[in-house]
Amino acid sequence: MGNDAFVSIIHEARMQWLMQHGYTELNIEGTGLILADIAIEFKNESFYGDAIEITIAIGEILKVSFELYYELSTKRNDKIIVLAFAKTGMVSYDYIAKKVITIPRKLKEILNTSI
Repeated sequence: MGNDAFVSIIHEARMQWLMQHGYTELNIEGTGLILADIAIEFKNESFYGDAIEITIAIGEILKVSFELYYELSTKRNDKIIVLAFAKTGMVSYDYIAKKVITIPRKLKEILNTSI
């Protein structure tokens, strides 16, 4: 599987995590999110057809941004294989005003209780 596929898989995991809380990246209490940075540490080879499980954890939470950490793994021959670790830096953004803004209160509560 190509390295670029991991970025798409991480994005999808983040979208599903947001959807669990009734949000999308473009609508969190009237605010959006922007991906500010991404880092991926590849640990093992992944193959087309791997069923990838993703665990998400919350990192540092600041006034306008927060970090999400991901562990991507698969199961082969009854053994869990870690494929990659990743981190994304997310920034709260007002797409209408075109500026960075404070993380909405309800999202901050979710982030603080997810730790």
